[in-house]
Amino acid sequence: QVQLVESGGGLVQAGGSLRLSCAASGRTFRGATMGWFRQAPGKEREFVAAITWSGGRTYYADSVKGRFTISRDNAKNTVYLQMNSLQLEDTAVYYCSGRYIIGDPSREAGYAYWGQGTQVTVSS
Repeated sequence: QVQLVESGGGLVQAGGSLRLSCAASGRTFRGATMGWFRQAPGKEREFVAAITWSGGRTYYADSVKGRFTISRDNAKNTVYLQMNSLQLEDTAVYYCSGRYIIGDPSREAGYAYWGQGTQVTVSS
């Protein structure tokens, strides 16, 4: 089992920045592709970003490209999501997730592990 715990959410003004962290424990972090998804009120959960084990490949939703950066520190079993130029529409609960199987990292299917989420609220 892998336990994922997100932190770093909060209230920020539009144009501001936040850095989310996701700490993993339990089963080895090694080999896992890690992703961030988000769910806004009344909407389905959507893909935000993902990063492979080596960090050599990253993936982003079009809506966050150029503003968000995903990274990881495997020595600390932690993955990060740096969010800049935040917009009102970025308001959501952000979830960290992990997968060990090969597949499209933008799809929820295949992610076996999920955190409980952290709230990000962007105000005008």
